[in-house]
Amino acid sequence: MNDLELASHIATIAGKLLLELQQSGLFTEKALGKAGDRVANAFIIEALKQQRPDDAILSEEEKDNADRLSAGRVWIVDPLDGTREYGESRTDWAVHIALSINGAPAVGAVALPGLGQTLTSVPQKLPPIPDRLRVLVSRTRPAKEALAVAEALNAELVPMGSAGAKAMAVLRGEADIYLHTGGQYEWDNCAPAAVALAAGLHASRADGSPLVYNNADPYLPDLLICQKHLAPAVLAALEKATV
Repeated sequence: MNDLELASHIATIAGKLLLELQQSGLFTEKALGKAGDRVANAFIIEALKQQRPDDAILSEEEKDNADRLSAGRVWIVDPLDGTREYGESRTDWAVHIALSINGAPAVGAVALPGLGQTLTSVPQKLPPIPDRLRVLVSRTRPAKEALAVAEALNAELVPMGSAGAKAMAVLRGEADIYLHTGGQYEWDNCAPAAVALAAGLHASRADGSPLVYNNADPYLPDLLICQKHLAPAVLAALEKATV
């Protein structure tokens, strides 16, 4: 199978494993999150090593290997994005499988197992924009910058869990703008960015600069995903809110 098919297959199977754990009744809420991280990561790493033995891997749940910095092809993985939501048996969590090629988010799959869907980096028809815009925010820690942008645009707030769930909500037509400024790592946004860009959405840093992956420091703290024609207004409102 090609890289996109592989990413989608691995993300989907990892999601099914996580659902079985979630529904097993064997774990407390806190232990469930830890078990999910370990089980999904073990499966994903072994599958990638089996299918793409010459590629490098960067995973949230693995010790970083600096050898990846000299690799052109690097799989960037978040085995369970939204551990809290997963532990609470919510549906707004995700599995991220991405392939960065020479620093670009080239291939991505974001599984939303609780919703029975895996979105991948292929062209898609974008949903219509409503009369009143909707801005996604963390359901537990809404960033002040996102709140300020929502106020400037007279937008409705949509609280949601994981980064992957929020990013895919834009593609699913559940919201229009995902602006994150509270701190993320490459595994949090590489797969969502790949899926968003392939669909024709705008995906960038919060200052509008491109997203670049496989850096020595994987900290990549901010992200903007929205339809392209909305990006200038969002970036202008954000700049005004942060001066």
